[in-house]
Amino acid sequence: MINFFAILLIIFIGILLLVFKKRSSKKLINKKNFHSIKLNKKNKFSSNKNSYFYNHQEKNYSVFYKNSQRNKMFILFKGNTENKLKALKIAEELADKSTLPILRKGLRDTSPKVVEISALLIRNF
Repeated sequence: MINFFAILLIIFIGILLLVFKKRSSKKLINKKNFHSIKLNKKNKFSSNKNSYFYNHQEKNYSVFYKNSQRNKMFILFKGNTENKLKALKIAEELADKSTLPILRKGLRDTSPKVVEISALLIRNF
């Protein structure tokens, strides 16, 4: 009876190992394909520090950093035009859907520069 349960346990562990190994290999294949994409130098979305466009490279930031930058962005957007432009720079850096509320507010702003940049950034969603 004990031998039967031992054999079942070994088979179960073997199946689990095969399943998890298959998942990790799929993730590796996807990562290799993701990094093989090359951008065109003439592309207007190329990385430039003064650019107000999203970069096509995925940035991995910690949750704490994202939350602190998001809070800073909301506070800055309540200020003058210069602060709103700084908030839009942060939105460009984060490049995720949590920046959509700020970008929507930017579309309704009175400053044409803020509206233009918000429109360029929201276009990617």
